Amino acid sequence: MAEDLIAAVASQTKRLSSSSDVVQRLEENGHQNKKLKSDADEEDAEDQNKKLPKRKIVLLMAYSGKGYHGMQRNVGSSQFKTIEDDLVSALVQSGCIPENHGEDMKKMSFQRCARTDKGVSAAGQIVSLKVRLIDDILEKINNHLPSHIRILGLKRVTGGFNSKNKCDARTYSYMLPTFAFAHKDHDVQEELFRLDRDTLERVNRLLACYKGTHNFHNFTSQKGPRDPSAKRYIMEMYCGEPFVRENVEFAVIQVKGQSFMMHQIRKMIGLVIAVVKGYAAESIMERSWGEEKVDVPKAPGLGLVLEKVHFEKYNRRFGNDGLHEPLEWTEEEEQIAVFKEQYIYPTIINTEREEKSMANWLKTLPIHDFNSSAVEMQTNNKNSKKSSDLEGSDGCDDDSD
Repeated sequence: MAEDLIAAVASQTKRLSSSSDVVQRLEENGHQNKKLKSDADEEDAEDQNKKLPKRKIVLLMAYSGKGYHGMQRNVGSSQFKTIEDDLVSALVQSGCIPENHGEDMKKMSFQRCARTDKGVSAAGQIVSLKVRLIDDILEKINNHLPSHIRILGLKRVTGGFNSKNKCDARTYSYMLPTFAFAHKDHDVQEELFRLDRDTLERVNRLLACYKGTHNFHNFTSQKGPRDPSAKRYIMEMYCGEPFVRENVEFAVIQVKGQSFMMHQIRKMIGLVIAVVKGYAAESIMERSWGEEKVDVPKAPGLGLVLEKVHFEKYNRRFGNDGLHEPLEWTEEEEQIAVFKEQYIYPTIINTEREEKSMANWLKTLPIHDFNSSAVEMQTNNKNSKKSSDLEGSDGCDDDSD
């Protein structure tokens, strides 16, 4: 009797074990089927993306440039990371472009509007390219980008559109601590300095001198006084009202021009600072546009932001043709403002406080000889080289030449 009972229990245990194995196998098969289904869905989506026709579009970009070696990608060089490296990677991963287009950007007709320098940020950069118009395209691209790079808008454009060539003007801003305008003979505590009304008015009077067409050969490198491309048209330039952040007073200079050369904006601002501080006479402004070689200091790159690019001629011709939208970003302005407050301004303020780029650069101004002739400057090349090394990295404000 006992033997029968033991046999019955053993049989029941075996059945339960067998049943458990079946359940486990079913679960494993279920998971495997789900994975296979998921992989199949992804492949289907990828196949669907491949079938989508490519369309010419522009993307509105905002980014904080700290930690990047500028905007433009250097294909084949992984030593220096650029904004475009992250952008192209996101375009490939999101399925907007094939992988081989990421390796050869000409295949997607890629063009940036402005080539920003190392560490320079942008609130309104525009790039034009051909992409597959996948569903939820902005969300999918942004999902593969770091939070300090955002695509804020997208618009369809004409097939032959080129964001660099079609751009009429560019607006940059330059955020700087106002103690940069304190006179050299005054002993200034940086956190306590506040810009007075008279000095702000003088700054704006000097900045307004740049308006119009001038020969800016002294404000860039490798351009002679008779090079026609050194002539540039400035539409407006002014300094806004000061404001306090982290106990330091800052101000923002805005400049709108048809196009800018390498270092031009930083040198325009650098020369005004030199005049206001008392290192150079106001007459140097006029002199710098003549054929004479003038020693113009270059302000630090930190603080320079590409604010907006303008396509007025394109908008007049195609903006209301019923097929294309004007390249204006009124609806995105709030997002742009939020991004600047969240990523661009804090980076500039914190970096200035930690690295003191403006304070250190101001110490180099006495090295410059604002009264020297071209011959004297050649004999002082060693001093000029020393000053240049102290001022920071070389680069381009935009590549519109």
